[in-house]
Parts: sequence; C-alpha cells; structure tokens
Amino acid sequence: MVATVGMMQSAHRRRGTTAAALLAATVTAVLAVGCTTTPRGQVDDGRGRTSDGPAPTSPSADPAPAVGSPLAVKIDNAPAARPHTGLDAADVVYAEQVEGGLSRLMAVYATDLPKTIGPVRSARESDLELLRQFQRPTLAFSGAQGKLLPLIDGAPLRVASPKEESKAYFRGTDKATPHNLYLRPERLLSSAPGADALTTGFTYGAAPRGGRAEDSRTVRFPAARFTFDWSDDRRRWLVSMDGSPSVATDGKRVAAATVVVQYVTVRKSEFHDFLGNNTPFTETVGSGTAKVLRDGKVFDAEWKRPAAEDGTVFTTKAGKPLNFAKGQVWVVFAKA
Repeated sequence: MVATVGMMQSAHRRRGTTAAALLAATVTAVLAVGCTTTPRGQVDDGRGRTSDGPAPTSPSADPAPAVGSPLAVKIDNAPAARPHTGLDAADVVYAEQVEGGLSRLMAVYATDLPKTIGPVRSARESDLELLRQFQRPTLAFSGAQGKLLPLIDGAPLRVASPKEESKAYFRGTDKATPHNLYLRPERLLSSAPGADALTTGFTYGAAPRGGRAEDSRTVRFPAARFTFDWSDDRRRWLVSMDGSPSVATDGKRVAAATVVVQYVTVRKSEFHDFLGNNTPFTETVGSGTAKVLRDGKVFDAEWKRPAAEDGTVFTTKAGKPLNFAKGQVWVVFAKA
C-alpha cells in the first residue's frame, strides 16, 4: 500500500493561510512603529554595509509553532562551510541555485532533531514559495537583505533568525565568519513534530516497474555541482558536492535513499546581493519533468504542484504515483 505523507493536512492549511498572514503582518507593523534597526540577522560592518550574523537580541514576537510544523534550516554550502553538521538527520534536503551560480541548501526536519545544525546562512525569496507547502513551518536563517525582510515577515511561517531567537544560535570556532553560525534546534522546538508534518506530496513505497540501471548522476549549476553515486552496500546514494565526498562532522557520509532532479524555471528576481549579482528565483509551483533515482535505478517522472499551498506530486509517464524509497530525500532544482 502506498503511504502518502501528510496530504490530509492540505485543506486545513489553506483555511489557516490567510489568518496567519494577517497576524504576521499586524505584528510586524506594531514592532515597526517608532523603531529603526539593522535588518534582521545582519550586522553593520561600520562602512554602511551589512553581512550575515546575529543581530542584537530582542524578544520574539512570534507565538509558538503550530502542532505538526517542521523545522526548515537554510544551510551554507560554500566550500568553506563544509563539512556540515546535522545534515544527515534531515528528512528532505533541497538544493537551489543562488547568486553567481553557487548553491545553497534548505534542510527540513520533522522526524529527528539533531543536537546541532549548520552552518546556517541567509534566506532567499524562493524559500517562501517552497515553504508554503507546510503548515506554518519554523524557518531558521541567519538573515536576509532588507527588501526581502517584509516578505519574510508577512509569510505564513515562524521567523527564527538570530534576532528573534538569539539563544538558539552560537558561533563555532572551527570555521571563519560567516561560515560558523550554528543552530541548537531543541531551543526552537521541544520535540520533533513527526512525519505528518511533511506535507510534501511525496509518496513512499515499492518502486514502479521499469527504470534504467544508474550508478552515478551529476547535476551542474553554473558554479557548483552535485554527484550522487549508488552504493549497493548501503542501499543509498552517496552525496558529493563540487567533486568532494560529503562527510558530516561526525564522520558519517551523507547519503540519500531517493534523489530527485526536478527541472524547473530559474529566472531573475528583483533582488541582488551586495556585489550586484542577481538573485535567481526558482519556481516550484507548476509542472514539468524530473529524474527520480532510487534502488540503483533512474525513473523518468512528471511533477505537478498546482498551488503554493500544495505539495509536489511525482508520477510516472503513465500517470501513476512514483513512490520514493524510505529515508532521506534530496531534491535538486535544475534549470529546465
């Protein structure tokens, strides 16, 4: 029997979206009256510029997360940020393109909360569309550019940057700033919400018939690449990034049960980094094609996500559900 994760929450999530957005906008407006601060999660370098890092502590205006809400963490993926901590405990890892053709990760946690996660970096506009599939998730991120912050504040999610939740973050000594900001997730969530919080639309179960044998697949961004090598011994896809094996700080090789190469539209957004590089926007609502890797095979797939509040459904060319293998899922957004 196919196990559909979290689909039963879709109707409730749609009803709560408008109220959550209005509440977030109201709280933001109240806090904004009569105060001027450095943008959330950024630190002034003394020359009129800002960079990622903890901002002065202030009480959190957000209420506790809703029951069944996952934790999403933006994770630095620059070479200087590796090895990662806690990435192997994520249920889903999304890989997206950012400025200069580089990559950044979003790790989603629902069934397990590791002791530490990081390094944590800044959010992007694409994250807000992607996160609408969940019921008011908690978003942990180091900061964002000033023009994006109002959109984050108005989104139906719990904001958990260092400004709101300073006690949940710390600077490590193993890497140079800004690649050393880490999160203690137990200071945001008292416990893992469980698999029902993963309203992704993914289905898990037996593999479909067919498929082609595949032992390695590489996905390239303009200035980054991901390689997934099949391991018969582990029954997993071993992850490498930019040509180097991905090994967590605890020595474990990062490995996925299922890898999805999802072909999407990647277009220019209205935002730029401080160097003037345009921030790409990854469109995850719509439809298109994908390659699904599981059990040492690759399957041709179709994907569909009608609205931002919906999960993404993957089907075979014949229109039947394409089940994923039980375990960590990596979704790499490749340009169509």
